[in-house]
Amino acid sequence: MLEKAYYHSPFGCFEIIGSELGLMSVKLKYNLDCTETVIPAFLQTCVIQLDEYFQGKRNAFDLKLDWSGAAEFNRAVWAELIKIPYGRTMSYSAIAEKIGNPAAVRAVGLANRNNPIAIIVPCHRVIAKNGELQGYFYGLDMKRKLLELENPMSFAQQGSLF
Repeated sequence: MLEKAYYHSPFGCFEIIGSELGLMSVKLKYNLDCTETVIPAFLQTCVIQLDEYFQGKRNAFDLKLDWSGAAEFNRAVWAELIKIPYGRTMSYSAIAEKIGNPAAVRAVGLANRNNPIAIIVPCHRVIAKNGELQGYFYGLDMKRKLLELENPMSFAQQGSLF
C-alpha cells in the first residue's frame, strides 16, 4: 500500500511517497503547506535522512528504492547517479559512457528530468561536459545551492570585495 508523508526542507515542502517495498517519489511541491501528518514507519527513515542531509550531517542515503514500472534505460541512469560521490559532479556524457551508450547524452538528460526521487537519487550532481550547470527540474538556483551545500569550496558564489 502506498503511503505519503511531507517534509519541510530549506527549499520548501517535499512530498514523499513509498511503500514497504521502498521509496518511490520525493518531489518538491510548490504552493503546498507542509502540514504535520503521521509519518508511516517505512518513510520515517527517509525524513530523518533528508533532515541530516540538509543539516550537512549526512553525505550518503541508505534507503530502499522502488523503481518498479520505470524504463530500463532510466533505471540504468539512476543507478549511476547514486554512484556519484557527495560533493562531486559528473557530466551527462560521462554517464552515457558508463551505461555503455555514449551517444545517449540527451536521453541521459531526459532520464534525469524524469527522476522521481529528488535529492536521494542525486541528479543535481550532473553537469554539462564543459562544467556549466545545466537543466534541473527545480531550477539552476536550487541545483547550485544543493551543490554548494555538498561542496562549498567549489560551488559557493563569490562575493564582491567592494
